[in-house]
Amino acid sequence: MERDVELADVRLRVEVSGPDDGPLALCLHGFPDTPFTFRFLRAALERRGYRVAAPWLRGYAPSSTSSCENYSLSALVDDANALHDALGGDERAVVIGHDWGAAIAYGACARAPEKWRRAVAIAVPPSALFASALFRFDQTRRSWYLWFFQSPFAESVVAANEFEFLTRLWQSWSPGYDATDDLARVRDALASDDALRAALSYYRALFAPERDGGALRDATARRPQVPTLYLHGADDGCVGVDVAAGVNDHLADGSRVVFLVDAGHFAHLERPELVWREIDAFLA
Repeated sequence: MERDVELADVRLRVEVSGPDDGPLALCLHGFPDTPFTFRFLRAALERRGYRVAAPWLRGYAPSSTSSCENYSLSALVDDANALHDALGGDERAVVIGHDWGAAIAYGACARAPEKWRRAVAIAVPPSALFASALFRFDQTRRSWYLWFFQSPFAESVVAANEFEFLTRLWQSWSPGYDATDDLARVRDALASDDALRAALSYYRALFAPERDGGALRDATARRPQVPTLYLHGADDGCVGVDVAAGVNDHLADGSRVVFLVDAGHFAHLERPELVWREIDAFLA
């Protein structure tokens, strides 16, 4: 079932399934992605009695764009915590994030740790660790698109030839994975000029920290309180596995770090059974 959740400056479309009285499992996608990529995890979570909610992040159709053009990480974090409340989440809730969704999950747990019992982050380590990696050549080379998205020509290049740019990103980030079905939904979500501009604005907002007013920086500076399972594909072509070295030092007590063999950036699609086995054990 899909439902709309009205927030201050945006309307989020959320796919909700599972028992009404089950603990909330909020699944947050990344770029260039949609809730469709949680299809394997959704089914497994439902079997464990979770009520699964997977939103299209702000700007990704059928969610609306922000009425005040706010695509800062702080706004995304507030969206996650607001969804917890709007969807009837309680202290049993868990948050699962991939890529941008992982960054949002860290922030949501830092800003409102009382809302989340456990967190799962896939493919992107905490922001302090990832930011330091950008000062090393190998990761800067992998993250070239982050800098390219600052260009005023980025929208035109990304949309050209039926979003061939995004197809090539998926191929380089998860070599060997057939993303045909996933990319069809990504193209739908970013088909309009406004939606594509919104998705790229996530990256542009990284260079405008004044939009956060320091709130997210202050929240993430605190020692993490929510135990987190961190999963990283050994063959990730987007964020090198070397970047995740030492990630446990940035997580709360009771956390766990797992590197997944034969998996790239979209490990939850490439190795769904292995990923679920780790998540199931951690949430239990």
